[in-house]
Amino acid sequence: MQKIFILNNMKVEGVCNIPLLGIEFLPQTVDLRHYDALLFTSKNAIYSLNSFDKTWKTIPSYAIANKTKIVIEKEGGIVNFVGKSGHGDDFAQELKSILKNKKVLYIRAKKVVSNLVQILQDNNIDIDELVTYQTKCNVCEKKIDIPKNSVIIFSSPSTIKCFFSQYTWDISYKAIVIGKTTASYLPESIPYIVSPTQSIEDCIQTAKKYT
Repeated sequence: MQKIFILNNMKVEGVCNIPLLGIEFLPQTVDLRHYDALLFTSKNAIYSLNSFDKTWKTIPSYAIANKTKIVIEKEGGIVNFVGKSGHGDDFAQELKSILKNKKVLYIRAKKVVSNLVQILQDNNIDIDELVTYQTKCNVCEKKIDIPKNSVIIFSSPSTIKCFFSQYTWDISYKAIVIGKTTASYLPESIPYIVSPTQSIEDCIQTAKKYT
């Protein structure tokens, strides 16, 4: 029987979960009063910052996509700008003129794959980075059976790392990836389909076409 798997706890009808990816918050000491703009490229950056410093809510936030915007507003923040592409490098290109003459703080994971900071620095944006969380692989006490012909969604390089640390790829599986950067972390022998946009919802819709 064909099934669609996502490698997190997101509950979607008709989709199976393998909760391989966990998040660990990394509290920091920082004086946010020095900054005119906060950059967020994930909801985990918002939740992790909010866990140890509530003053961020008074500083204009710049969100990579609408889903990030929704979380910022839900947590009480102020959104000044929402990116269109959902990709870190493209987000930087969108911001390079908007952030001129601002002191910027990028709240991020311990490991990132985009060149957002370098692009902004190359365009003379005064930007600092604050690492507030890291992803980690959860060890499944009991492996979930993945039937032949299943479709597996990879939403980040970390999901690829965690999956292949515990599972073996079957030639009958189909891989859906959220973007080309994530795709580059797959073993070269595995064919894949790239989602039309960088959202889990579109990954799922793409996966349904192959089940």
